[in-house]
Amino acid sequence: MTDSSAGWDAVADRFVALRSGIGTSAVSGWAERHIAPGATILDIGCGHGMPIAQALVDKGYRVAGVDAAPRLAAAFARRFPDMAIACEPAQTSHFLNRRHPGIIAIGFLFLLDAAEQPNMLRRMARALEPGGRLLVSVPREACVWRDTLTGRESASLGAAAYEAILEESGVQPVRWLGDEGGNAYLDAAAPV
Repeated sequence: MTDSSAGWDAVADRFVALRSGIGTSAVSGWAERHIAPGATILDIGCGHGMPIAQALVDKGYRVAGVDAAPRLAAAFARRFPDMAIACEPAQTSHFLNRRHPGIIAIGFLFLLDAAEQPNMLRRMARALEPGGRLLVSVPREACVWRDTLTGRESASLGAAAYEAILEESGVQPVRWLGDEGGNAYLDAAAPV
């Protein structure tokens, strides 16, 4: 049997215990600048909803979550009983079959195989409403490393590759943001 969570369900408790608040202000600030109050933001790889989804909910947004780890998706559902959650792989998520004003993928894209990342990024780009915004966290440098929790390989394609994929998808990379932990976020906008 294949683990569609890529090992994350097995380390869910450790992930919850270790997840810090780093990046929360960067993501919530981005949302306040670009997403209408009360709108629903799709959170791909939402985990248990802390701290990112919680910060967005605290700012008045609704959050729809996607996570393939059953224990993390269940924790999200308990935390936000009025929000939508799908326990399924992001690559085939039904949430990406409709349009959204905002999509975030924080700490997710680089967990996919390098060959899967362009398709995932294109799928997110196609799921944006006209004028919608996408925020993904990825290292700007092309690099490969082992995830400390799952032991699986993680990879960044690098800033130029991510920007080119988005441009080819009809979405304009706008700028790179940073947070207090040194993480990089690519902000992109769909045409109006």
